[in-house]
Amino acid sequence: MESVVKDINPTFKKIFINAILNFVSLSPMIVAVIGLVAIFQTYVSAEMLSKLFGHGVILDIFDGTFIGAISSGNGAIAYVVADGLKHHGVSIYALIAFILAWTTLSFTHLPAEASVFGIKFTAYRNILTFLSTLLIAYLSAATLEVLF
Repeated sequence: MESVVKDINPTFKKIFINAILNFVSLSPMIVAVIGLVAIFQTYVSAEMLSKLFGHGVILDIFDGTFIGAISSGNGAIAYVVADGLKHHGVSIYALIAFILAWTTLSFTHLPAEASVFGIKFTAYRNILTFLSTLLIAYLSAATLEVLF
């Protein structure tokens, strides 16, 4: 009976040790994800990305979403990259989709996310996020065009 009580009210020490063990077990996956993101950021320049855009609103939204999802990284960096794309003539539709996908979708994180949360949850989350990104990018950019 005592072990049940300890499991219900774990001590800080047990929680801390459990957190450290979880972090250590996930650290190889974290290093791999950081490496993949670094590779994408190194080999995909703003000029390369800007050539993919400019083919209409719908294609720009899809392109922005896809490019943002494979180039994921820190949210603050997304704004810097989007500013560079803007100076290369990329549409506001693509920029909004790019920033949304950069911060919410990540194809490079899929293996780590699936191993932690499960394949089913990861698939649902990414499909819903992808669809939401498309809709929000369109509505946000359309609203900006009406206002400005």
